[in-house]
Amino acid sequence: MRRTLEARRDAGQQEPRPWKTRALAELSAARARMLRMLEGLPEDALIRQHSPLMSPIVWDVVHVANQEERWLLRALGAPALTDAAFDALYDAFRHPRATRSQLPLLTPERALAYAARVREASLEWLERLPEDSDAPLLRGGFVHGMVAQHEQQHLETLAATLQLMTSHVYRPTARPRPSPGRAAQYEVFIPGGPVRLGSDAPWAYDNERPAHVVEVADFLMDSHPVTNGDYLVFVESGGYADARWWEPKGFEWIASEGIRHPLFWLPQEDGTWLRRRFGHVEPLPRDEPVQHVSWYEADAYARWAGKRLPTEAEWEKAAVGSDGRPRTYPWGDMRPSEAHANLGGDTWGPSPVGSYPAGQSADGVWGLLGDVWEWTSSTFDGYVGFNAFPYREYSEVFFGTDYRVLRGGAWASAPVAVRNSFRNWDYPIRRQIFAGFRCARGTR
Repeated sequence: MRRTLEARRDAGQQEPRPWKTRALAELSAARARMLRMLEGLPEDALIRQHSPLMSPIVWDVVHVANQEERWLLRALGAPALTDAAFDALYDAFRHPRATRSQLPLLTPERALAYAARVREASLEWLERLPEDSDAPLLRGGFVHGMVAQHEQQHLETLAATLQLMTSHVYRPTARPRPSPGRAAQYEVFIPGGPVRLGSDAPWAYDNERPAHVVEVADFLMDSHPVTNGDYLVFVESGGYADARWWEPKGFEWIASEGIRHPLFWLPQEDGTWLRRRFGHVEPLPRDEPVQHVSWYEADAYARWAGKRLPTEAEWEKAAVGSDGRPRTYPWGDMRPSEAHANLGGDTWGPSPVGSYPAGQSADGVWGLLGDVWEWTSSTFDGYVGFNAFPYREYSEVFFGTDYRVLRGGAWASAPVAVRNSFRNWDYPIRRQIFAGFRCARGTR
């Protein structure tokens, strides 16, 4: 990029006001992370289809940049850099992931050049935009927050692709994770009553809106996510062979696929367990949250343990706290830091449970944000008063009983894309995502 907002500010031009400053920071953080993740990958790794569940990496690079062109340039009145045919090539709804390697995609060199060109143009256009506009896309910098979150969400998808990659060894340099002593698992009583769900904050997505109040009955929530060690007991006690614990569709699915343990676990002849993580095969760490389990697996474990998965209303009440004070994050309104949660992707894996005392909720629930996404029992739908914005394909087309809601974000999620109200969703069979769970139960 030839010039940035900082360079113009140094030259004596007007300093950006709050949302522009944040937009610049978040867009820059996302792009820097992308380049770090791609560094050292050969061209074949960038263009290869590593799994039918995932796009070729180079498709994601251009898709992210094309979304930026469409929303931070064209939608805001800037000249187009590409055309409708180019949009169609990188439209996620036109081309299933399993077929994208067959498309006439840009080469990695041209893909990165396009992404850089779009970013330079969008930052130049950003300077011309009014800080105090009441236009829906610009109010509070909504559309810039949407694009920054979208890029970071695709970088989490990229991390899942790299974990699935077997044609090349990917061994990233990871920021050290805490190594506390084993944290005791216990249940936290969450008193019933009203809870404010959702958010009307400027960068909240449409499926988080409108903020509203619902009633939740008393319940008990696990203090920590279920760990590998916890889950191993279920595996070794024959949980995958016992239909009592499974929804019928889930049991049929694991039987047809021959699934007997979480994805990437490696049982050994001597009875020990290993796991594969980004090119490493290592002993299974018993004190980390279990990840790469489907909703069916999470639900079966909860039944086996005499519990259930929390509803998303229960999950959000546990995150917000039962004292009635609104909070953006379990610990309050301060944006996430390394002291609060394992987020941002630089650790390349979950931390042992009990690692972030500063991140616990007002009621004493640990680890609600970061480490692993947490499956809930809820299916995905709009809140009462939902209004699709700025396009139906972000949320509305996924509403219904096919998808289950996940909450809380994972180690690969960016801080900008997590908060108490953030809602993720996926099919109940998905295992390549960085998903785990915790259990809950009623008090009667």
